[in-house]
Amino acid sequence: MKPTAMNATRRLAALPRLGAVAAALVLAGCSVTPTLVSQDEVKNRISADTAQMYADQAPIDAPVSLDEAVARALKYNLDYRLKKMESALAFGLADYSRYDMLPQLLATAGYRARNNDSGGTSIGIEDRLQSLRPSTSEERRHWLAGAEFSWNLLDFGVSYYRARQQADQFLIAEERRRKVVQNMLQDVRAAYWRALGAQRLSAQAEEVLKRANDALQRSRDAESQRIIPPVQALNYQRALLDATSLLNLRRQDLEYAKRELAALMNVPPGTSFTVADNREAPLPQVPADVRALEDMALAQRPELREEDLRKRITGDEARKQLLSMLPGVTFDVGPQYDSNKYLYNEGWIQGGLRMSWNLMRLAALPSLEKAQEKQVKTDEARRMALAMAILTQVRVGVERYRLAMTDLQIADTSAQVDQRLADYAKASVTARLDSDLEAVRTQTRALLGNYQRANAYANAQIAYGRIYNSVGLDPLPDNFEQDDLKTLSGRIGEHLRKAEKDAFALATQAGSAVEAK
Repeated sequence: MKPTAMNATRRLAALPRLGAVAAALVLAGCSVTPTLVSQDEVKNRISADTAQMYADQAPIDAPVSLDEAVARALKYNLDYRLKKMESALAFGLADYSRYDMLPQLLATAGYRARNNDSGGTSIGIEDRLQSLRPSTSEERRHWLAGAEFSWNLLDFGVSYYRARQQADQFLIAEERRRKVVQNMLQDVRAAYWRALGAQRLSAQAEEVLKRANDALQRSRDAESQRIIPPVQALNYQRALLDATSLLNLRRQDLEYAKRELAALMNVPPGTSFTVADNREAPLPQVPADVRALEDMALAQRPELREEDLRKRITGDEARKQLLSMLPGVTFDVGPQYDSNKYLYNEGWIQGGLRMSWNLMRLAALPSLEKAQEKQVKTDEARRMALAMAILTQVRVGVERYRLAMTDLQIADTSAQVDQRLADYAKASVTARLDSDLEAVRTQTRALLGNYQRANAYANAQIAYGRIYNSVGLDPLPDNFEQDDLKTLSGRIGEHLRKAEKDAFALATQAGSAVEAK
């Protein structure tokens, strides 16, 4: 056996061993051991998240008004921040997708080397005799470089419709951001008025509950000492306990609202603040022209605008699928370079034009048309169902507002009666124990009436806010990211009053035209 053949045989025999060693090295490098997150990493994450949650927030140095509460929610609420980031991401993707329509310019460079010469011989086709001695036209080591400009018309069309879809996705993200803002306004309005009602009655409640507890103890002492009849004492205790129980429930319900308001404004834990004791503005009368509100809702609700955009996306998807079934025409041209010294021309310009067509995709055309037709019908059905739900929300919102206004009127009258009874009882207190205890009970009942009245007014404001939200009105018409807190609060207050005045200047139940003040 020739030496060269023996060397080749040895190299072939060593290949399995080299392959095994290479495989062992690859497996050792790819092995991963699960590692738990350390406590230090958890603490660092908590510290960093907490610092970011409340970073760059204006301190609360005065009672918070409704306009400021809405402004703080818009600037600092984490849910809104998330929606804003999602909108920015969608805008970035839409901007990026435009570059897919550009032609491709591919630059390449490389180095090629081998341990022997390439080349070969040739033989005659008819006589099978060797006509050339072994030769090569390629260096063992040489450089390659090139740049190719290519443009596929089919890819351009598909990219165009994809870019349009991505732009619509950005608009959908904006509509979802609008919905978050509208819901935030409703939540802040509800929490603000309930928190204000609790704040107004907090000091009075502390005093009355203390007197009620003292009265309960005195009644028990009087019962045990037979100063008043046991049945009378027990009836009094039962009535007083019922009143204080309802008072505690109302008080807790309204007190929770301040915590909700703090969460909406992203107030740091432990921060003490008070709600501005604004004058209760008279609520507008219940609108009778519900059809006008329904038309506004169908035109302005973010959910329906999102469905309009989804309809466009569905149409572009159908066009994109149909376009992908057409022949693809690709044009490419570009300079090339090879450092191989055996070449006659080391540099040249290369170009071409080619067309490709996947004929098998034509068989899927009927299925595609049926799928697109079903998609259009599904979108229409979803949009109509959503529109019906929105119309129902508007009508239910108006009816809730009507009932809330009735409850407010009843609660207001009831609170006035309870307060008059408490005043009479206080004025007619005598030296008798039962007279003093009855005065405490009537005062407790009067405070409960005040809580119910405050709760009824808050419910009326909430119902009014639901109408505002169901119509799809925005607290601000344009971008407000650069406004400081004071400027934003002023703009919100001005826009809310103007929007409410314009939106709810509808016929009242009596049929006369009024404007919501």
